[in-house]
Amino acid sequence: MANEQTSVPLYASSEILTAANMNISAGTGVPVFATTVTRDAAFGGANEKVLAEGQLCYLSSTNVVQYYDGAAWATVGPSAPGGLVLISTTTVGTTVGSVTVSNCFSATYLNYKIWYNGGLSSANNDMTMTIGSATANYNMVFAGANYSANTFVGAGSASAAGFLYVGATETVGGAYANIDLFNPFATANTRLFGANAGSSNAGFIGGILKDTTSHTGFTFTPASGTLTGGTIRVYGYSLT
Repeated sequence: MANEQTSVPLYASSEILTAANMNISAGTGVPVFATTVTRDAAFGGANEKVLAEGQLCYLSSTNVVQYYDGAAWATVGPSAPGGLVLISTTTVGTTVGSVTVSNCFSATYLNYKIWYNGGLSSANNDMTMTIGSATANYNMVFAGANYSANTFVGAGSASAAGFLYVGATETVGGAYANIDLFNPFATANTRLFGANAGSSNAGFIGGILKDTTSHTGFTFTPASGTLTGGTIRVYGYSLT
């Protein structure tokens, strides 16, 4: 994007300013950053402005205006009261054993919606989701029914290595997941709710990751086989 910048410069006394120097801020009035990562890296470094209360910025990844309140960044817009704000879009590669989405959780949002759809799998199976680098203390329950037998099916775990059954992988219909995630970035337990409609069973999953680590991403892994194509979208729940 033409207006995006990677620093907010601080000029020294008697420094000669070029047209390029002046055009950094003249084009927008406020600094424009691609993501929260480039925003955070633009302040406090050598010849950069120290981040202080009242600083404004615009994030092109989420189309929002933010201000710094002296302790954290807060969102001014969009002006609509609440809703889903797209944070990241990840295209799945070819015959991959897992897919990791990084740097999608931050202090900007408390809760998230995650969708995965499209693409194909080499096997009809379920998917597991891990949060950040956590490999233990996932507690979950899946409850549903079998299509043909019309019988109840269920599964659970008190200490798994990930959230099981969060989505389905299909050789024909594709792979998908529909998940609500609560508090992944906060230093608190992370909770998950989702729906799963595979080739044989359909139902719902709920679970909790019992740790107090601040996580910034997640990984999808099929129970067997590989994934090819499809898109993972992460949205933040804007509650203001």
